[in-house]
Amino acid sequence: MRLTPAEHLLQELGITDPSEIDLEAIAFHLGARVRYRKLEGCEARIIGCNNDAIITIGKDCSHRRKRFSLAHEIGHWTHHKGRTLVCRVEESQPQDRMSPERVANNYAADLLMPRYLFGPATRAFPKLNFKTVDEVADIFHTSRPSTAIRLVESGHSPALLVCHGSKGRKWFTRGPDVPSRWFPKDDLDADSFAFAVLFGRNPDDSIPRKIGADAWFDRWEAPNYMVQEQTVRTGADEILTLILIIDHNMLEDDR
Repeated sequence: MRLTPAEHLLQELGITDPSEIDLEAIAFHLGARVRYRKLEGCEARIIGCNNDAIITIGKDCSHRRKRFSLAHEIGHWTHHKGRTLVCRVEESQPQDRMSPERVANNYAADLLMPRYLFGPATRAFPKLNFKTVDEVADIFHTSRPSTAIRLVESGHSPALLVCHGSKGRKWFTRGPDVPSRWFPKDDLDADSFAFAVLFGRNPDDSIPRKIGADAWFDRWEAPNYMVQEQTVRTGADEILTLILIIDHNMLEDDR
């Protein structure tokens, strides 16, 4: 496995367990001091000159949000020295192009959940669901959305992760084994369990439940398949849904 820059740094520092990932110490090692202050209009910022920097993290954020913001700013310090950037930390939203923000987000994910530790840790959880997401998040001290993204994109199980608000789909990501033809609908189907969680105020799904694939995909063959769906609320007007592919015929090459 080829190491990313963040993973290479962690191995250089001799980190062999998630509990050893001390972000303030890593920032100091790279010439950046960290402070926590009340910020207006942003959750984190970095000011650097030559080989020294000051990273400021909003003190009102949750502990795990602070960790991601700090890892994100370390990513900027590693990749974007000398550049002026308007930084917006979006840990729970995969970007679709290699912008500086995506580079920093990817670096943060690798720093917080390095694959050489993440893979072995997640093998203890054979089933992908939000219980697994939460237990893995507790191991790495990361948020539920960022951990779910990492699990799906690492190929733990054939799955998609979809975020919806009241105005429709906000973003989605799919696992490496899921063909690109399985593209989720823009709007929630009224027959989906997710619809009832977002609009009907139903409680979060405790376990994945079977549903016709046509509730999620506008493909001619979708009515022939079943998927599993599990939805949890991530905000007053936002939900996150795992769509698990349980029929291996759906994983055949694009048609």
